[in-house]
Amino acid sequence: MTKARDIASAAPAPSTVSATELGYLDGVSSAIQTQIDSKIGSASAINPTIVDAKGDLIVGSAADTVARLAVGTNDYVLTADSAATNGVKWAAASSGGMTLLSTTTLSGATTTISSISGSYTDLFIVVNDVVCSGSFEFRVKINSATDKIYGTVSNLSSGGAGGTNMGGTEQLKLSGSGAANDVFEGSLYITQYASTTYKKTFIGSFVNYTASYVNNLSGAVFWDTAAISSLTFSPNTGTFSSGTVRIYGVK
Repeated sequence: MTKARDIASAAPAPSTVSATELGYLDGVSSAIQTQIDSKIGSASAINPTIVDAKGDLIVGSAADTVARLAVGTNDYVLTADSAATNGVKWAAASSGGMTLLSTTTLSGATTTISSISGSYTDLFIVVNDVVCSGSFEFRVKINSATDKIYGTVSNLSSGGAGGTNMGGTEQLKLSGSGAANDVFEGSLYITQYASTTYKKTFIGSFVNYTASYVNNLSGAVFWDTAAISSLTFSPNTGTFSSGTVRIYGVK
């Protein structure tokens, strides 16, 4: 420890270095930095170069062994799989997952959202900040069908009796009448929308925040086995001043 003694006897003495700390160098036989560098990339260290892209994960592929799991497809979830090389994989959510399919701004007299993906089980639709230039009812039309909407609806205007077409308008009325600049918000859930075997049922509710008037859609059905691929939103009079529709696919 000749170097250590030289440091200890130097003037001025390095008062912040204790004998105990100097003792940690006992037995060092080569440059410390060289020894540290040799550890990088060895089997006992995780080298940062193991990852190649944003979102990559470092996982254990065996006892005392790490590996790179490449970033997965958007909206996929990490899933345990003992048959996979690394014991985990990226996969689509098997059930219960909800994926945003589209975000659309309402404008004009009608706004149509078409080419809706048929890769999910149900649709969940969230509508925010719907305002119209005149007094209006907020409505939705399915696929351009003319006579396929039936059901029992509470707090909606005429045509809502059970078992009848919704007022002959061929549109599902999502709200009662509102005045110009009233604000409507709400949600709608459509089951089995992509099925070509079953009819599609609707449940949901909408609120007129300006008038504090709640409009509840108790239940309705699209009496057709055709898959729902488009939705057209409109007021019965006037044009949309604002509004956003978000459509989610539900597994």
